[in-house]
Amino acid sequence: MFTTAQCAELWRRYKAGESVDGIGRALGSVGSTVRRELQYTGGIAPAKRRRSARVLSLIEREEVSRGIAAGCTIRGIAKTLNRAPSTVSQEVSRHGGRGLYRAAEADLAAWKSARRPKLCLLAKNRELQRLVAVKLKEDWAPQQIAGWLKDEYPENTELRVSHETIYRSLFVQARGVLKRS
Repeated sequence: MFTTAQCAELWRRYKAGESVDGIGRALGSVGSTVRRELQYTGGIAPAKRRRSARVLSLIEREEVSRGIAAGCTIRGIAKTLNRAPSTVSQEVSRHGGRGLYRAAEADLAAWKSARRPKLCLLAKNRELQRLVAVKLKEDWAPQQIAGWLKDEYPENTELRVSHETIYRSLFVQARGVLKRS
């Protein structure tokens, strides 16, 4: 894997027309590693990640952290940031609550969770994938499968999936998880 600076150099050199092996040598790597990076992105440099204006910035998260430390209410913190109280409340609860909230950790977690593309639920859970595939082979409808899973495994929320997710996994090429089953 390459660092951010190495990736920038890789794409600069690739765009300039250098050979894959030449880029690898310049980065202190081998051509196959460069080739893998190019294949992963389809030969197109990924767009620079940007934060949406709707999400909290690191500076705002630090203000939330300071407000919590000072004993301010969620509404008070939200008013200071000119944000909705629900935004601040969700932020704090999503990242450990009042007792464990840390701005830097919350910001890093938010960046990680915003990465795209995401694996769909059926791609992450092999047992769920198997259960759904068996029922589909028995000609069950996705709505029936979703209902059956909820009834059959009421305590295990990891073995639940919506019928929309099943349809998406069946018919969207990028997520064709159930085609392989």
